[in-house]
Amino acid sequence: MSFQPHPEVWVLVLGLAGLWWCAVTKIGPTAVRDDEPVVTRSQTTWFVSALLLLWIASDWPIHDIAEERNYSIHMVQHTLLSLVVPPMFLLATPSWLARLVVGSGRGYRVLRMATRLVPASIAFNAVTIVTHWPAVVNGSVENPLLHYGIHTAVVLSALLMWMPVCGPLPELRFRLPTQMAHLFLQSIIPVVPAGWLTFAETVVYDAYDHSHQLFGLDAVLDQQLAGVVMKVFGSFFLWGVIFATFVRWIKEHEGDERARGVRPDRRMPEADLLTWDEVERQLAAAPPAPAEPERA
Repeated sequence: MSFQPHPEVWVLVLGLAGLWWCAVTKIGPTAVRDDEPVVTRSQTTWFVSALLLLWIASDWPIHDIAEERNYSIHMVQHTLLSLVVPPMFLLATPSWLARLVVGSGRGYRVLRMATRLVPASIAFNAVTIVTHWPAVVNGSVENPLLHYGIHTAVVLSALLMWMPVCGPLPELRFRLPTQMAHLFLQSIIPVVPAGWLTFAETVVYDAYDHSHQLFGLDAVLDQQLAGVVMKVFGSFFLWGVIFATFVRWIKEHEGDERARGVRPDRRMPEADLLTWDEVERQLAAAPPAPAEPERA
């Protein structure tokens, strides 16, 4: 495929990089206390990685293959924009920057309401269903503005969904068991379009019903592969995060028990355990037993 420039993507990526640089070098030093870092090394790593992945997923050749050739690559692109890039950007955002952007007034109240379990789940799954509707997919291929609008909706709904899991505002995060239940819910609805694509015997999207698929695929096999990508990669990614959250919850639970003086193997306070040294001290302090009377 010949190279096709996408200056709108370059402007977006460079704009985000410029805003980040301005925030951490100009605003951050005046927004945090002297003993707090403006940005940590891990946050910088998350931001650079997220920005590179956003660029790769949105620019040539991924964008052009996804729009003009293979729907399976389109699915890879949307999976990255919904499950991978948004949490990376959230992990890269310092709390002070998030509070500066959101504020403490109406914007904060709206965000707090939108990131609760039910609204966030409805928004994320509604966008997932709508963006796989044949009329929407076919229209986005023909209309670049609609295509980028769909990408914007995918990213924004994903940010709302991921905010209670790894967002920069601690008070908006769910407790770890609730985070696991929340992510489990997000793995259920995508099974419907994934199964629909995987088991369809005819072409679902007319825009991809052509003979110039890459990798030697036909249109039906390509959309079946897209369903597999959506189901397998999406589910494995979400379940991987659930497993990591479960491990973190177990470690925090054991840490709390140790802080209370509870032994994990016995689940009994260490102060109530009887040791051999204590037995010896009690025996030494005990009075001697009375002598038995002699028998006649």
